[in-house]
Amino acid sequence: MCGFTGFIDGSIDKKQIIKSMNDTIIHRGPDGEGFYIDDSIAMGFRRLSIIDLSHGDQPIFNEDHTKVLNFNGEIYNYQELREVLIQRGHIFRTHSDSEVILHGYEEFGEDIVSHLRGMFAFVVYDIEQKTFFAARDHFGIKPFYYALQDDLFIYGSEIKSFLKHPSFKKQFNKDALQPYLTFQTSVLDETFFKGVKPLLPGHTLRYSNGVINVQSYHELTFEPKIKVSKDMINDIMRDSVKAHQIADVEVGSFLSSGVDSSYIASISDVHKTFTVGFQRDGFNECDEAKELASILETEHYSKVITPDEFFSVLSDIQYHADEPHSNLSAVPLFFLSKMAAEHVKVVLSGEGADELFGGYESYLPTKKWGLSRRFPSGIRYPIGYVLRKLSNYVSKIQPWADAFSPIEKVFIGQAMIMSEKESKSLLKKPYHSKVSVETIVSPWFKISKGLSGPHRKMHLDMNLWLNRDILTKADKMTMAHSLELRVPFLDIKVWNVAREIESSQNIDKTKTKKLFREAALEKIPQAWANRKKLGFLVPFKFWILDEHIMLWIKEKFSLPFVEEFFNQEKLLSLLNKHSHSISEGRKIYTILCFILWYERYFVEDFH
Repeated sequence: MCGFTGFIDGSIDKKQIIKSMNDTIIHRGPDGEGFYIDDSIAMGFRRLSIIDLSHGDQPIFNEDHTKVLNFNGEIYNYQELREVLIQRGHIFRTHSDSEVILHGYEEFGEDIVSHLRGMFAFVVYDIEQKTFFAARDHFGIKPFYYALQDDLFIYGSEIKSFLKHPSFKKQFNKDALQPYLTFQTSVLDETFFKGVKPLLPGHTLRYSNGVINVQSYHELTFEPKIKVSKDMINDIMRDSVKAHQIADVEVGSFLSSGVDSSYIASISDVHKTFTVGFQRDGFNECDEAKELASILETEHYSKVITPDEFFSVLSDIQYHADEPHSNLSAVPLFFLSKMAAEHVKVVLSGEGADELFGGYESYLPTKKWGLSRRFPSGIRYPIGYVLRKLSNYVSKIQPWADAFSPIEKVFIGQAMIMSEKESKSLLKKPYHSKVSVETIVSPWFKISKGLSGPHRKMHLDMNLWLNRDILTKADKMTMAHSLELRVPFLDIKVWNVAREIESSQNIDKTKTKKLFREAALEKIPQAWANRKKLGFLVPFKFWILDEHIMLWIKEKFSLPFVEEFFNQEKLLSLLNKHSHSISEGRKIYTILCFILWYERYFVEDFH
C-alpha cells in the first residue's frame, strides 16, 4: 500500500511542485519516493514496501517506456496474471503486483479492471498519446480524488496534497455541510473542497485534452436467489484470507470481542493481534479479545485509551480524514493503528461483513413493522404519510410512522445524526443545502426496487455507508500511521457468493448475520460467534459532562468563524441540553469535528 499524487498543466517548475505535494502524503509511504515528470504531467509516489521489497519502486514503466504507472493497493491474483502475461510475451523486470497492472493494461486495455482481484487505485499515463487512465477498486477500499480547474487537472490519494499546488483554488463547498450533519461524513459527488470529486467505487476515469470521462465497470447489486451452505462461506473466506496474507512482511490482525475480526483472526496464520478499549465499564473489549487471543495462541497487544488521549488527537484525525468525519470509531482505530504499526506493516480487519451478510440491528423487523404488514401497501403507505406529518409535533409517533412508511422514506443508512429540519435550524441560510437527503439516497433505492426490505437496506449501506464512511475511515486512520489495512470480506470472490444469499438466510426475526454466524461457529467459540454487534463503542457522551472538557467544547463552538455557519446560541443551547439529558452527544461530536476540520484546513495556515 502506498500513495500517489500528480497533475497535468502547463507549469514549468513541475519538479518543485510535485515534490511538495508528495511530501504532504509521506505518511502513506515512508519507505521511499519516486517521480515522473515531462512537459505535460508530473507524477509523485510514496512507497510502503510490502511485496518485492527491493524492486517495487514507482512510477514503473513498460518495456519501451511509452507508458507509466502509479498504483496504490494490493492485487491478490497478481501471480496468476503474471504467468498469463508472460505466456503472451510480456517481459517483467520485477515481481511486484504493480508491474502486472501495467502489462495487463497493455494486453487488455481498460478491461484490465475486470481481471483484478484486490484493492486498488491506479493511474496509467500514455507518454506518446498523452492520455490518462485511472481506476478504483470494486468497493472503494483505496481512495482516489480528482479535480479540473481551468487548465489544471489534479489527482491523488489524499486531497491535502492538492493544496500544495499554487494554481489549485481552495474553496469551501457550501452544499456539503448540511448533508454531513445528517450522515456524519461527506456523501455528495463533490467533496467539501469545491470542484474536488472522489472517483466512485467500480469506476474508471479517462482524461485527455481538458475532457474527463468517467465510466462504471462494476455495480454492487444484490441478487438473492440461492441457498448457500455454511461450508461455502467457510471455503470462500479461507481462500480470501489466504490471498490477503500474501506479503513479504509480517501480517497481523485487529481483534475485538465481535464475530467479524474474531473469525478473520481464527482462519488466518497471523501471530500478532491488536485491540483497544476505553476507561469505562461497557466500553472495553480488551479482556474478551485477550481471552480469544489466548485460545488462538497469538502474541496479543492491547491499549486502554484515556479521555485526555481521545481529545488530544481529534484535530489530527480531521486532518488525516481530508474531510469532516465524525464516526466516533475513527478515534479508537487511530490509536489501534498506531499501536499495530509498531509491530507489523500489514493488518487484517473485518470491515464489510455487516454489509455483505446483514449484520446491523436496523435490518431486523420491529413488532410495529410486523403489525403494519397486515395492511396492504395501498392502505399502509397513506397511514404512514399522515403519521410522518403528525410526528413533527408528537415525537412518540415516529416509530409508528416509520413502520407504516416505505423504506426509502425512513431509512438512510447506519448514521442519522440530525434530521434535515434540525440541521436547518442550526445552520445559517447560505448553508442550507440544495441537495436533500432524499436526493442522496433515492437513486440507490430505485436500483434495489423489488428486493426484500433487509436487502434494500443492505444495498444502500453497501453503496453509501460502506464506501463514504467505513472504508474512508479505515484507509485514512491506518495510513496516518503507515499501516496497510486489508479487508478479506471485501473480496470480489466473497462478494459474488454473498450477493446471491437468500434474505431469510441472513436475517430472521431476532438474529443478524445468521448464516455467517453459523459458519463462524465452526471456527470460534459460541460466545464470540453469537455476540451482538458492538463496534468501537466510545463513551464520548459521558466524558463531555466533565467540566473542563465541556468548557473546551464551548470555546470551540464560540470561535468567531463558527458564526459564519451556525447559530451559535443554538449550539450552546445544545450543549446545555446535553448537560441535563445526556442525549445530544452524537450531534455535539459531529459539529465539533466539522469545526476542528475547518479550523485546520481554512483558518490555520495549512501545513
